[in-house]
Amino acid sequence: MTVRVRFAPSPTGYLHVGNARAALYNYLFSKGRGGTFILRGDDTDRERSDELYQEDIYAGLRWLGLDWDEGLEVGGPHAPYRQSMRLDRYRDVAASLVAEGLAYHSFETDAQLEAFREEMRSTGKTPAYDGRYRIDPDHAERLVAAGERAPIRFAVPRPGVTTFDDLVRGQVSFDHVQVDDFVILRSDGTPTYHLASAVDDVDFEITHVVRGEDLLSSTPKHILLSEALGVEPPVFAHLALLMGPDGKKLSKRHGDTSLRAYRLGGYLPEAMDNYLALLGWSPGPDVTVVSMEEMIERFDLSDVTKSAAIFDVEKLQWLNGLYIRDLGVEKFASAVLPLVEDGLGRSLSDEERSTLSEIAPLVQERARLLTEVPEQVRFLFADVAVDDDTWAKVTANESASTALAGAIERLGSLESWDAGAIERSLRAMLEEDGLSARSGLQPLRVAISGSTVSPPLFESLAALGRERSMERLREASARMS
Repeated sequence: MTVRVRFAPSPTGYLHVGNARAALYNYLFSKGRGGTFILRGDDTDRERSDELYQEDIYAGLRWLGLDWDEGLEVGGPHAPYRQSMRLDRYRDVAASLVAEGLAYHSFETDAQLEAFREEMRSTGKTPAYDGRYRIDPDHAERLVAAGERAPIRFAVPRPGVTTFDDLVRGQVSFDHVQVDDFVILRSDGTPTYHLASAVDDVDFEITHVVRGEDLLSSTPKHILLSEALGVEPPVFAHLALLMGPDGKKLSKRHGDTSLRAYRLGGYLPEAMDNYLALLGWSPGPDVTVVSMEEMIERFDLSDVTKSAAIFDVEKLQWLNGLYIRDLGVEKFASAVLPLVEDGLGRSLSDEERSTLSEIAPLVQERARLLTEVPEQVRFLFADVAVDDDTWAKVTANESASTALAGAIERLGSLESWDAGAIERSLRAMLEEDGLSARSGLQPLRVAISGSTVSPPLFESLAALGRERSMERLREASARMS
């Protein structure tokens, strides 16, 4: 059997990190078995669907390196892959199920349905509609022929039980008293999620459905529809939902939940792939950093835990820092260059790019996010504006004035302007004036960079150059007067 999996997000919002993890697991499972990864567009909710969100799905998957083999944009033998372009197919299936007695036009009134639910609730039973108000098929056919509009419901076999082996959760059973005669086609002729998803899985020959456990209760409905269409249902794997550090379902109260926020927020795609993979799966004992190639080789759905995984931004940033430090200096400088230029609002000159490459290793050692870099190196390419509170803090005692005067005197006569010579000169100044490194160098750092957070001082002075460094030190000294 050739493995065929699908990722089928609805373009009704930015791609959620939980959905991104599901996409990754689908990708890893298929690639590890020489299978096919399909991207489908579940866009039947026309009011909420937006091409902006569809483009975000494309961008997110490509950023993660999850190139799909078949589906939206790339085409394939089962095109079209957008549900809004397959409406006639869903209507035909619904009509055929009615003709076979497996579904029916539902003329139940709202009052009848509410009375049924109230009866079930009062007796402690599941309020899953059992079709008790279904009218005679011939009568229903006459009403439809006369122009009456009604939704079509699937007739769930009763009594009955649907049982399946979930690759993550093990054996799962649903007694049909828990499954209502669910609507498959609305009265306006549009399909529900259940019909469209099940028909697509049949038509696209999907072998495995890997999705969130929030859709677990939909699974017996999809299995029943597959069987009604004469097809063996796919194998299911339902992933536990992501939780925040407080143990509650991941939401905006925990921070950003869209992949887009992380894609634009200074994270490396390799780090995000690695982190998402570890949210419910382990590549081995004490293994944290794992490449895409290794994930493809080792990943198996049977190894995915059914326990909820915690999405912890702090851990993600830590892992991202590891990946940043593992980048070659050239790659790191190239990665941050557009961010630096965006922050400045202009392009760097060749000389400035050389300066960025020079300082890059020192910033790279400390960065957890690429977006941290522009502010740390801005002082090299633009004038600095020292925050009043920061300046007051580092110049709170007279040692600041002494340090600035000593630095101006010593550095002004320095023959060789490089980090080593600058360090020797300034450390001699500290010793001679009896200053600690913190009280003597912090004012210099703020004078040079405008901040207490910057690359190492000696290398910063070397990269900034003699003329600009001396100018900023003199301006800071004058400010002390």
